[in-house]
Amino acid sequence: MPRSENDKADGQSMAVLAESLYIANLLIIPVIGFSILFYVFLSRRRHAPPLARSHLEQTISASLWLAGLFIMLATGIALLKYSGMDDVSLWIILVLAFTILHASMVLLGVLGLAKAMAGKGWRFPLVGRTLPDDCPR
Repeated sequence: MPRSENDKADGQSMAVLAESLYIANLLIIPVIGFSILFYVFLSRRRHAPPLARSHLEQTISASLWLAGLFIMLATGIALLKYSGMDDVSLWIILVLAFTILHASMVLLGVLGLAKAMAGKGWRFPLVGRTLPDDCPR
């Protein structure tokens, strides 16, 4: 439970910042958005209120999972290319997989941002970390 209203407001604003940086990383400024998010995570996670810490952990976890999935997707496409599949089929698979994965993660990021703006905790499905007990739901 927050010690004061100021702690609650600080936690909520940091949660909104984390979710905004996650979305910015996906849509506007890739890599730069993640770098800023990672810096905020490393510098603030130990002293952040539970709500902010939860959103920071969720966005870092989701970003790292997404990066891993994109690397696996690229590796899979490269392996399919060497298996003799024609280039047109590979491009169709690549565009469809990237679009579905990327759009899903953006949608989940927007839902996380809405939860942060409401002052509530949020857990990304499948890739999110468990919410702490003291995080508002």
